[in-house]
Amino acid sequence: MIRKIECVSVFTRDLAASVAFYARLGLTEAWRIDRPNASLIGLKFPEAASAELVLSNNAEVPVTEIELLCDDVRATRAELESTDGIVWIREPFATESGHVAVMEAPDGNVFVLVGG
Repeated sequence: MIRKIECVSVFTRDLAASVAFYARLGLTEAWRIDRPNASLIGLKFPEAASAELVLSNNAEVPVTEIELLCDDVRATRAELESTDGIVWIREPFATESGHVAVMEAPDGNVFVLVGG
């Protein structure tokens, strides 16, 4: 169902300054998506097997997000339908690379499911 932590996404008001800071820590820019309301920049760690750090300047989501990779977001959502305590904040929706859904776990933590 859930394969791994895909990335941790953090909010920043200044993408250029944040990219420069994380570059000093050894991360490198791997990709960028520019949307009308925000940009996302994926940063890779030197360790190839590591999850990514994603920078976002989306003022509508000024929080840290933990993204969990699954093979099929819609199927995972359906499998978790009967799980007590899960609150679905966003139902599965299409993105540039697959699908996304957002859930609040029974312990109150919020996770973003990403994948096919």
